[in-house]
Formats: sequence, structure tokens, C-alpha cells
Amino acid sequence: MKRTKYLLSTVLAVSLLGFSSCDDYLDKLPDNRMELKSTDDVNNLLVSAYSSRYPAYLLEMYSDNTDCIDNTGWTEADKFQGQAYRWEDITEIQDDEAPQQLWNAYYKAISSANASIEYIAKLSDTEKTEYSAQLGEALLCRAYGEFMLSTVFCDAYDKSTAASKLGLPYPEHTETVVGQKYNRGTLEDLYKKIDADIQAGLPLVGNTYSTPKFHFTQKAAYAFATRFYLYYQDYDKAIDYATKVLGDNPASQLRDWAGLSSLSMNDQVQPEAYVNSGNNANLLLQTAYSDWGAVGGPYSYGDRYAHGKVLATKETLQAAGPWGSNTGFNYKVFNNSALSKYILRKIPYEFEYTDLQAEIGFSHSIFSAFNTDMLLMERAEAYALKGEYQKAVDDVNTELSVFSKRNVTLSVDGIKEYYKGIKYYTPKEPTVKKALHPAFTIDAETQEPVLQCILQLKRILSMHEGLRMQDVKRYGIVIYRRTLNKNDEILDVTDSLTVDDPRRAIQLPQDVINSGLEANPRTK
Repeated sequence: MKRTKYLLSTVLAVSLLGFSSCDDYLDKLPDNRMELKSTDDVNNLLVSAYSSRYPAYLLEMYSDNTDCIDNTGWTEADKFQGQAYRWEDITEIQDDEAPQQLWNAYYKAISSANASIEYIAKLSDTEKTEYSAQLGEALLCRAYGEFMLSTVFCDAYDKSTAASKLGLPYPEHTETVVGQKYNRGTLEDLYKKIDADIQAGLPLVGNTYSTPKFHFTQKAAYAFATRFYLYYQDYDKAIDYATKVLGDNPASQLRDWAGLSSLSMNDQVQPEAYVNSGNNANLLLQTAYSDWGAVGGPYSYGDRYAHGKVLATKETLQAAGPWGSNTGFNYKVFNNSALSKYILRKIPYEFEYTDLQAEIGFSHSIFSAFNTDMLLMERAEAYALKGEYQKAVDDVNTELSVFSKRNVTLSVDGIKEYYKGIKYYTPKEPTVKKALHPAFTIDAETQEPVLQCILQLKRILSMHEGLRMQDVKRYGIVIYRRTLNKNDEILDVTDSLTVDDPRRAIQLPQDVINSGLEANPRTK
């Protein structure tokens, strides 16, 4: 995907060129028929078992981390951004984070995993032992690709409804017939297959890589398993796998937020530090073609739809919590009067020139797909969902020990009292407390306020990284579309994504629907 890069200044001006898709659709998946003869060959193939796309930009636009800010000169980056913000079925196919590109890239990665698995399956039993680590990685990559697709194109998993919800194709072999037909199956079937691949892959995966943070090491695999089993509602497994990574002293595994905060917010200093492969907090890094570092960065690009002042001060980065005011946190919020955006510098904007003179090339970024801070919060959430509230709060306090400048220690009773004193969010009177309507039952007395605390902290920790939308879906949080003026006054509420709104599952690419795959239902 070629782009033209214009000179970066305090304010970025970027123009997007049109380009053609470089990948095939599901019914024309590449089957990676390279000749495999050695473990090195399989290792090289497995590099392509990690997607070249990542859904952070799409899911941030889709989530409640974005408002429409109506100010002359603040415009949408392109049609894709506007469609994503408005929860429309996205017709744009060229943007790197468009559903079309995500679909192509993840299924292409799955195809590489399948080619590796099939090659290893044909070896003798003696030969197979030499490839156990590669087999483990391939199985985990296949599971991860399907999991990531499910977070975009499917409803949230719940045991009571999964058998009636649409899943996704789960190819387990490379294609030998062009135009092979697939069906979606159920979400229950999809999660069972992901579960099976994870369980088969975990005992096999190794740690010996030239660039380990870009592969499923044992720790990265356990982090993936934690998130999957949290979403799969198997909380004991989620806790167990998280603990395998965090050990007896979780605080020692977390990000040095104070050190990160001390770095310059100019250029790419903080973002590059955030995704540095030498940082022990980062468990799996993913490189992807992406404009999110520009759209979500400190540049006047895509300003119309942004994480702005009202969101930051009332709901997220600059809002108070049971831990006190935001000023006690180890991060700095970037904003100025020329921008609509209130941001943390986490997402790097990189540009690789293919023609330096013409300034043509590829924009890309690096994402911390799994890290110890989110892993700890996912364990806290699993504890809370099991009713083990003190353990959940202990994990929150561990995170606050590095995330907060203050010596803050929360208690279960203190959290209950804090959220009891806050009104539930409305779009014109926003607060940090949003009503939860999950498919499962939540105890209102203790469980809900503890979950409110965890979800609020998760929202801050994962800002700009696309994870918030999963919590919106899993907890049935109603979100709204608001129009604000340049004075940050809420002018209008234009739409809402209710609990039962089918738009929570992003629509499949039109070409995939045309090929015969069932579309996600729509009422609007």
C-alpha cells in the first residue's frame, strides 16, 4: 500500500493516495506453496503467520473513545474514518485498517500457519520432534488470527448465546481448489476451535528467536491465552495463565510508567520507548501497515473525529477515579489549542520510503499486542467476575503502584463508596460510570463497583490501542455519537449503539459477502 508522505512540522499535513488491494479474498487465499525443507524454512514462513494489519484505528473510531468535533479546519482523514465513526458498513477498501484489509491480512497469516502445520504433519514421528516449537507457534498464530477477526466481525462471546451467534470460517488446511466455499458456523464453534489450537500450541511453543518480542514466546502465548479465556468466560484458566507470566512479584514485571513519562513528547521519543522490544513489559509486538500513528498522533490530521477534551476530562485521561485526580498518574497528556486531540504518546508513526525523491512509501506502526499491565488488569477482571474481590483489588493496587505517583491503596469498601456517589453516564452529562448490561448476571452491591473500577483503569491503560471496544461489547455498554463545537459544548446526540444493536459486529467486506458468506445482520 503506497502512500505519499509530506513534510512533518508541528502540524502534520498528509495526503492519501488511492491504491489497489495487494491481497486476495478468503475464497482465493494464497496457500504459500514455497518449498519447505528445514526448520529454517518453516521459521521463515511463520514470519508471515503474523498479520500485516492491526485493528486499533478502526476499533478506536468505533468505540466510545471518539467524539465528533465540529470546528472549521478540523476534517476527517478520509471517508473510511467517517464511516467507522458513524458505525456504517464500511465501503472503503484501500485504507490499511479497513475491514477489507484486516480480513485479507489475517486470513493470509492463517494460510501461512496452515502451510506450516501441514508440512510438519507429513513428517515422520522422529522428524516431528525437531519441529515442535514451530508447530506450537503455527497453532497459536492460527488461533490468534481467528481471535482477532472475531473481535472485529463477531458479537461478544457469551455461553448463553454463542450457539446462536455467527462465527467465522476457520480454515485448517491450505487451499487446493480456487473458489472453495466456506460457511461461518457459530460463535460457539469458532471459540471451541480457538480453544483447541491454544491448548495444543501452548505446551510446544519455544523461546528461541532472533527477535523474540515479535513471536509467540511462552510468556506471550500465556498472555494471549489469558485474554482469550477471559473473553471465553473461563476465569480460572485466565487467572492461571496470567499468573504464569506475572509470578510472585507482578510489580516487577510492569512498565516503568514514571520513566516513560519523563521522556520528551516530541517526535517519536515516547512512542518508540513504549513499543521498545527491550522493555520487559512488552510481551508481543506487532508491526503493521497503519496510519494510526498520524491520525491518532499530535498532528492536524483526522481532527474531526477524535479523543477530545470532553472525553479526556469527564471520562478518561483527566477524569478522577477512586485513586484521586488524574494529576497523580505517571503520564502526560499531549494537547494544544491547534488540535482537537488529547492523547498519550504510545503509537509510533513510521514511514518507509520506496521512492525518496517522490516521497512515496509505506506508513506503518508497531503495536504492543500483549503487555504485562493489561495482563494484570485482565487477571483482576477475572478475579472480580469470580467474586474474589480482594484479589481483584490487590491487582489494581499493584498496577497503581507503578502507574500512580501517589502512594494509593484502594479497598473494596472504598471502591464501593466511590462509585455509589457517582451518577451513571448520560451523553450530555458524562461521567466515568457507565451502566453495564452484560449477558451474564452481575452483583450490584460489590461486583459492579469493582468492575467499574477495573474497566475505568483498563480504558486509560489501553487508550488508543483498540481494546476498549471489546469491553463495550462484552459488558453491553451503550455508547453514543455526539457533536461538539470548538468550545467543547455538546450540541447534539446523533446516534446510539444500544445493547442489542447488530452494528456492534462490524460488517464483513462486501467482496466476501458477494462470494457467498453470510453478512452480519443489520436493522439500519
